[in-house]
Parts: sequence; structure tokens; C-alpha cells
Amino acid sequence: MLVTELLVIFLCLAAGGVLKGATGAGTPVLAVPALAMFFDVKTAVIILLLPNLMTNASQIWRYRSFLPKRSFLKLFLVGGTVGAGLGTWALTQLSAETLEVGVGIVVLVYIAFRLLHPHWKLSDRLGTAISLPAGVLAGILQGASGISAPVSITYLNAMRLERSVFIPSISALFLLFVAVQIPALVATGDMTAKLSLISAVAVAPVLLAMPLGSRLAKSVSPVVFDRIILTLLAILAIKLVWGGLL
Repeated sequence: MLVTELLVIFLCLAAGGVLKGATGAGTPVLAVPALAMFFDVKTAVIILLLPNLMTNASQIWRYRSFLPKRSFLKLFLVGGTVGAGLGTWALTQLSAETLEVGVGIVVLVYIAFRLLHPHWKLSDRLGTAISLPAGVLAGILQGASGISAPVSITYLNAMRLERSVFIPSISALFLLFVAVQIPALVATGDMTAKLSLISAVAVAPVLLAMPLGSRLAKSVSPVVFDRIILTLLAILAIKLVWGGLL
């Protein structure tokens, strides 16, 4: 039985690595539910910290020449830092369920709009103008619920960034959040030596599977990549709404 459980965990982590290599995001979507079957959600999130740290760092390094020099990314990251702090306050003032349902509905509306207007794009000017509040909102969601992707991915997807630019941009934000979470959880005693060891072991299947995702993504067109991102957003949004209502 133990072997079967370990195999399931390994395959789900590897599948998360394939998705990460292809899109720059998505590992927690597959890995957290799988790990939560054997641990609680909080433990699952902690186990994924080192895989998230390593995968985001590796993608930033690999795509470093494609990191956008435009000011929107800097403002987006600054907003994310501020928002992560505000998220702790929001967690004490608002129920996580209310926040999750609200964000999930907004993302579903955005997806419906994109399907009805497939050629719409957030202009560089407007994208830069809202980059700071978008980062703040992503940070708040990260601090309050541990999930920023519905906001961060939606914002970057609306700018219609090429895959080579999208991946390091989203990875920079995710790396920032992980860099804040790890010392905080160590300080509170939640990230124990045992969980740190499990998290370190979990790095291997994710990293090993990422090149496969990257190779698969190179064979798809920008339109298909956009559809993959929208599908990932839909899964996240439905998960948020469903979890918030139950």
C-alpha cells in the first residue's frame, strides 16, 4: 500500500512538473490535491515549497534573457510584496471562502470575455497602469489563501505575453512569494526538519519532468498555449468557487 501511495505522489508531482515546464505555472494545481490525500492541505503546501523554489529559480535563469525590461513587471512585483503583507490582515478580516469565491467569479467572467473576444489584448499602457494594483491583489490572495495564480496568471495572460516572456515573469512573482513563505514558516515552526526533508525529496520528480513539458510546449502554437493557460485558469477558478461555497 505504501508503494502505491508513493507512486501516486511521484506521478502527480511529475505531472505538475510537466505543466510547470510547459506553461510556467500549475504545479500546485495537480500536486496539492494529490498530497492532500495523504496529508492535510497545509502540510501539502509546505512540502511544495522547495520544489516551487527550485523550479521557479530554474525557469527564471533559463529564460533570463526574455525577462521584460518594461516597468510593468517591476511594479507588479512591488505590488505583490505589499499585497502579501496585506493578505495577512485580510485573512483576519475576511473569510478565505468569501475571497476565493469572489476571485473565482472574476476569473470565470474574464475567461468568458476572452472566449467571446479572442483577439482582445490588454494594452501596454493600461497594463502598466494597473500592474501595481494587480500585484497587490495577487499578493493579498497569496497571503490570505496561499493561491495567487488566478490573479497573476489572469493579468499576464490579458497582456498576451509570448510564452518565453510569460514564463520568467510569472516565475519571478512565484519565487518572490516562496522566498517570503519559507523563512516565515521556519520561524513559526511549521516547516519542520522532517517536512523540509520531504520537500527536498519532492524536488526531484518535478525538476526531472519539467524538460518534457518544455519540449511539448515548443510544438504548440501561441494560440494553443493561450488556450492551455485559459484552461488552467478555468480549473483554478472552479476550484476556488467550489471550495468557497462548500
